[in-house]
Amino acid sequence: MKTAAGNVATHARMQLRKATVASRRPAALIINADDWGRDCETTDRIWECFRLGGVSSTSAMVFMADSERAADLALEDGFDAGLHLNLTTAFSSAATPAGLAAHQDRLRRYLRSNPIAKMVFHPGLAKSFCYVVSAQLEEFERLYKFPPGRIDGHHHMHLCANVLLGRLLPEGVIARRSFSFLPGDRRGLRVPYRSAIDRLLAKRHRIVDLFFSIAPLRPAERLHQIADLSRRFLVELETHPVISAEYHFLLAVGTEADATGMAPVHGFTRPDAIPVPKHRRLAAHW
Repeated sequence: MKTAAGNVATHARMQLRKATVASRRPAALIINADDWGRDCETTDRIWECFRLGGVSSTSAMVFMADSERAADLALEDGFDAGLHLNLTTAFSSAATPAGLAAHQDRLRRYLRSNPIAKMVFHPGLAKSFCYVVSAQLEEFERLYKFPPGRIDGHHHMHLCANVLLGRLLPEGVIARRSFSFLPGDRRGLRVPYRSAIDRLLAKRHRIVDLFFSIAPLRPAERLHQIADLSRRFLVELETHPVISAEYHFLLAVGTEADATGMAPVHGFTRPDAIPVPKHRRLAAHW
């Protein structure tokens, strides 16, 4: 009988084989900072990393305390922003409509009630999911002057059953896939579920070849492996600069040749790295 670790290792090798066969896109490392606009501290840390070249792009939250200022900053400097769909953290903007907040509260209580809630389609909440997702799509377009060309989710809830089976994300947008895992990585649980989600997602959306979290930062060999993969595949790396360890690491990526060999290109990692268009313009390459 295979162990859980063995299943993960097998799945990791299969992912790499599929990526090798399927990838026709430019190889690149996309370092994306999540939670843009959540609050002033988060926005400021992401902004500093971007200005120094440590991140490629960001995922923006709407109806949050710093959403308006964050949008103005992104538009002023051409910072590549997609929508960070939020179904699990209370909207903090004073301008949030009361009805929208009430619908989101129902979703938050359901999705955070138990670990498998996101895997189960809830027909009684279908209208609330539709309303809350649509409101965020519209608010993003109001703030950023264009519809989101890519979407991911706070706590990855853009992959929950009600969103995917309800087809609530616009067809054709770039959507964040579930996590990829390296051979020997023991953190990959529910491997068949993740594979099924990615197959479903790819039917209507564009996805990168591989997707990892920057955490854990140790052992360094893990980040070396990800950097090496980005020379052959289109790889997205999720980061949260509000976390001090990640923030300082990303500042080092932007200002010096760090030990991992990571080099983000401008748009979806650094202008001197492998040239790729900004993330919202990647559609022509998918």
